[in-house]
Amino acid sequence: MLGNSGKGRKQRTVPLDRPIQNLLGSWLNERAGHGTDPLFCACTGRRLSRDAVAQRLSTHARTAAQTCPSLIDKSIHPHVLRHSCAMSLLQAGVDTTVIALRLGHAGVRPTDAYVHADMTIKEKALALATPVAARPGRYRPTDKVLAFLDRL
Repeated sequence: MLGNSGKGRKQRTVPLDRPIQNLLGSWLNERAGHGTDPLFCACTGRRLSRDAVAQRLSTHARTAAQTCPSLIDKSIHPHVLRHSCAMSLLQAGVDTTVIALRLGHAGVRPTDAYVHADMTIKEKALALATPVAARPGRYRPTDKVLAFLDRL
């Protein structure tokens, strides 16, 4: 588990899966620091500031845009990575309660926004709700239905 302060300066705990734990373990061995040292530090030895992380991400996003032109006009900052992770998990069929846990949300409610943002999920739900026998096209009410509506 990794803890950090997030939105509203809340303390959050985020689970780290085995591959990430292994990667971080290798990094800790490679840097040969003390257990109290920051995980990622600047050349001064102090932890990276939020601005420093954002600057590094911006640098790498510009590099990525050279081979992926759709990134050129995008505003990519660290919080975008959280949203991208959540949307990827949602599209992979991961339950929103698991996503909320993964993102360190206190409850499921903040995660619902991702469900509303994903048109693919909405289209799948509509496809499931459409009767198989229904013909595509515009609804044309019968004279009886129109007469009933006129009486309302």
